[in-house]
Amino acid sequence: MQHRTVFEVMTHNVVTAAPQTPFKQIARLFAEHDVSAVPVVDPDRRLLGVVSEADLLRATAELPDLEGRSAGVRLLSGERGLPDAETAAQLMTSPAITAQPGWNLVETARTMHRKGVKRLPVVDETGRLVGIISRSDLLRPFLRSDAAIRDEIEHDVLADTLRLAPDTIRVTVDDGVVRLTGRVEERADVRVIARLCRSVDGVVALHESIEYAYDNLALDVEPPR
Repeated sequence: MQHRTVFEVMTHNVVTAAPQTPFKQIARLFAEHDVSAVPVVDPDRRLLGVVSEADLLRATAELPDLEGRSAGVRLLSGERGLPDAETAAQLMTSPAITAQPGWNLVETARTMHRKGVKRLPVVDETGRLVGIISRSDLLRPFLRSDAAIRDEIEHDVLADTLRLAPDTIRVTVDDGVVRLTGRVEERADVRVIARLCRSVDGVVALHESIEYAYDNLALDVEPPR
């Protein structure tokens, strides 16, 4: 068993900008392709940075209104000067936070959450852009059918990985919610079973009522002879 990878769910045909792409053309790319950011690449598709809607908005935040009055917005020192930015190279955030094709979706989601970003350009080992993955892409495993989830748990987890005898654990799945019942020898086994089943892609929640013969996690309990 293994988590789906970034390569399996990412967008492969990525809308990009060149360093010299002008401000208005970038805004037009957002509107025409219904995206909120574009990677900036060189002629060899090596990633240089990312321009987002937020970058364009920052570029206009300190511009005066039609009557010449300041908007009263105070940008951080690192953001000053952006009103004069005209091209992707001047607007982009660089270096960009990236993902790799072989990452699983769990580590990718953790990176997005930790860095506070909505999407990650995907680059190969040479730094060339090969795709882009967004938050919505990470939700695709939750579209898996209940039957597919149950099949993976029964065959990949319980039979192939844990080598449990058939019918040791009974599995039901309803709208991604997994319920496990059955009986095992040791209490510690219950933890392992629950953890591995919960990690299957598409599982929303897991409830178990698995019985055990003895509590090998308690210090004062001896295993049966």
